[in-house]
Amino acid sequence: MAFNFYMPDIGEGVVEGEIVTWKVKEGDHVKLDQPLVEVMTDKATVELPSPRAGKIVKIHFQDGQICPVGQILVVIEEDAGAGKAAPAAAAHGPAAGPATPAGNGHGPRPAPTAAATAAAPRPLPPAPTATPSAGGAAIQVVDITASRQRVLATPATRRLARQLGIEIGRVPPTGPHGRVTTQDVRGYQSNGSSLPAQAPAGGPPRPVATPIAIARGGEEERIPLRGIRKRIAESMARSKQTAAHFTYVEEIDMTELVAVRERAKGRAAERGVKLNYLPFIVKAAVSGLKKWPQLNASLDETTQEIVRKKYYHIGIAAQAPAGLTVTVVRDADRRSIFDLSKEIDRLAEAVRGNTATRDELTGSTFTITSLGKLGGLHATPIINFPEVAILGVHKIEERPAVRHGQIVIRQLMNLSISVDHRLADGWDGAMFVQDIKALLEDPTTMFMEMV
Repeated sequence: MAFNFYMPDIGEGVVEGEIVTWKVKEGDHVKLDQPLVEVMTDKATVELPSPRAGKIVKIHFQDGQICPVGQILVVIEEDAGAGKAAPAAAAHGPAAGPATPAGNGHGPRPAPTAAATAAAPRPLPPAPTATPSAGGAAIQVVDITASRQRVLATPATRRLARQLGIEIGRVPPTGPHGRVTTQDVRGYQSNGSSLPAQAPAGGPPRPVATPIAIARGGEEERIPLRGIRKRIAESMARSKQTAAHFTYVEEIDMTELVAVRERAKGRAAERGVKLNYLPFIVKAAVSGLKKWPQLNASLDETTQEIVRKKYYHIGIAAQAPAGLTVTVVRDADRRSIFDLSKEIDRLAEAVRGNTATRDELTGSTFTITSLGKLGGLHATPIINFPEVAILGVHKIEERPAVRHGQIVIRQLMNLSISVDHRLADGWDGAMFVQDIKALLEDPTTMFMEMV
């Protein structure tokens, strides 16, 4: 018999997923729990396993398309005898998301009306758990029978509501299965029902940009904006629209640290470590963050609280085959220089091999971005939202410098820091960089700071 596999709700607040790549094609025979498709959401990229053994009859959403939660993703013709012991529908009421299936989360069910969904509690699954697949990627397994109340709306709709000063929970939904749409939010505002006393977090409402169409000119190539590139675009745009950026630049004399690294390279090689300058910069940054905790923080927009974090998970932004990626070195304050070097290299290799887990790509509290020898002299890096600051590391090169009235050749490097002016002042950013400068220019003091 034909079995409809519905797009499951694979994380809190997730209402749709982008199809990254299918592992199967129509006509293929699949086994139970065989990987079917990679789906990217706002939270993570997950691999969905087959809930049945059988033949792939119909794939409803192709690579690059967006599949809403609760829509039929694929139809599987079950093997003989399969599916006879399917559990009965759960008695939790309407499931989260449009037409979310009953029971095991994959069978069809009637869709609730918008009014009924608005009035009834909307279920929400618990956080997904990850299990390793054969290829090393994480498969998130979700129980979609658990529930608690929430508002069904896309991230874009929620952002629009914040910009217009509207409490999204007050907006009557008209979308499929009780979803609040952007039209609902605009209609609510035009009817005079917006909440002027509630300005969106981070400042006054901003005008909503109208999408721009690019007319065809001469010869050109059009590449769909999807996958990692789309997520990068969305993240960077949100950061610039939300955080009030300012940038501060300082010159660092790395001559002494260059000499220290040269002396330490042999001992590092004995331990299988390829030592570069980034671990030293991480150590100096952590020391500075302990003195200036407002830079190791985030703004909780829901409670209007500044959250100063007393743990130091340092994001390392680097170019990867799929695009700009931030890996996370957890508990950097507890690691030695050699340990930091090994961890940074391990994470970089995981990204290149496409085996990095969600835990290795999320949860940073402060980010460092570096292009190594291509780092240039100066940049204005974009904050890795919702963090408060990002440190840009530029190339080290021999340049003339004045020391004790004499022009000498020194190994010089610039550091650029972008800071969210809502949560930290220019003084904070400048003093933070000055502390880093002092440690890098005199590495002996850095070792004294270590714990």
